[in-house]
Amino acid sequence: MGADGLRGATALSHLFLREGVREGNRVVDATCGNGHDTLLLAELVGGGGKVWGFDIQESAIVATSLLLESAGCRDQVELIHGGHEQLGSFVSGPVDAMVFNLGYLPGGDKSCVTHPRETLAALARGAELLSPGGRICIALYTGHPGATEEAEAVDGWAAGLLPREFHVWRCRQMNRSPVAPYLILIEKGC
Repeated sequence: MGADGLRGATALSHLFLREGVREGNRVVDATCGNGHDTLLLAELVGGGGKVWGFDIQESAIVATSLLLESAGCRDQVELIHGGHEQLGSFVSGPVDAMVFNLGYLPGGDKSCVTHPRETLAALARGAELLSPGGRICIALYTGHPGATEEAEAVDGWAAGLLPREFHVWRCRQMNRSPVAPYLILIEKGC
């Protein structure tokens, strides 16, 4: 754990991913952003695993590719310049983990954001592809226009998953602003 410990939804997501993702696993980063989640997944699955990384912004794909190359992890990653709703066209199951960071690219165009319809399509397909014991980590950022609607849609979708098939948790820092990012963790039952 870094100097910031469990500060924020992304750090908590990384803790859950480190605990569950193993060498040789097949995983998805549904929103590459600046590449940090993709790099973590690539390191965790190693050369025998596979990571699919999606982003609609070419700048995110380029930044992720450069980060992976500098860390020597580019070979196990397939980067897709497209939205996560296209997941079913590129990934055939099963997958062991998926990570979503919903909102906009940090340091990027704040008008280019994720949207409920595409996100729910990706999550539904991801839940179908998830192997028993597999996890989906969803970091929701709620401080920008349209984010509340997406968060409500994702919360509703996650709450509707059958409890005999999925374990669903919502994690939020209690001593932060109500619009601070929070995490939904989904684990498929064995």
